[in-house]
Amino acid sequence: MDAAPTILLRDGAALRVFDMGQGRLPVVFQHGLGGDAAQAAQNFPDGPQYHRLTVECRAQGGSGAGTTRPFSIAMFADDVLAAADAAGIDHFVAGGVSMGAAIALQLATRHPDRVLGLVLVRPACAFEAAPQNMRAYVEVAELIRNRPLDEAREAFAASATAARFRTEAPDNLASLLGFFARENATVFAEVMQAIAGDGPGVTRAAAGGLAIPTLVIGSGIDLVHPLATARSLAKTIPNAAFAEVAAKGTDKDRHFAEIRTAIGSFLKDRFNNQDQS
Repeated sequence: MDAAPTILLRDGAALRVFDMGQGRLPVVFQHGLGGDAAQAAQNFPDGPQYHRLTVECRAQGGSGAGTTRPFSIAMFADDVLAAADAAGIDHFVAGGVSMGAAIALQLATRHPDRVLGLVLVRPACAFEAAPQNMRAYVEVAELIRNRPLDEAREAFAASATAARFRTEAPDNLASLLGFFARENATVFAEVMQAIAGDGPGVTRAAAGGLAIPTLVIGSGIDLVHPLATARSLAKTIPNAAFAEVAAKGTDKDRHFAEIRTAIGSFLKDRFNNQDQS
């Protein structure tokens, strides 16, 4: 990821925007909760045929938090659309990882005149707000907001939640424990609590009415991003393609390589690298 970001000011938040490449197919591709532009790049097959835009969401990556509350998927989606407008991108494929997938799904249903297709990687939720699989984020956020960070981390590491993750999804646990070490841990705890209690803001009926090419990618050994959620979205969105990739907790290199391959094949097959601007 060589390009330096530009800064987009949105009601007090300085957002870092990465505008990658000048290819003929515009793709807005967003990171997951607590991620950044590097995470987006790790999952996307950048190449000369693509024009990828990634916004580091508020209080994540190098972006500021701003003063508007509460944080929400809708807020982040509005920021992404504003960044696309500023970059002169009228029509685009929307995609992302986890929270980024929720942002993309909301963009597709709220702005069907602008979204050409969808790429939903390891979605954490489908249509339900505050899904049970996001409860661990709330637990972490509450500890960070109510205790000194060292004490909060120790309490979570000794919890029943952490014990379950340690056995069933150690990669998820590593991510959760990492939140205690963030420089902006307190404000990010606000983000975690808000997003974990939110959802894509999309009904099953709205998703079932989408008429755009869609790829949904899921993987196993993941308590935060259930494979069943990915399958449910793929079954609900008409004619959606589904790909199961290697579990991140088993083989990270293979996991990301298979995601990039699946996305690249999907975009090539469905859009044929044509100019979509």
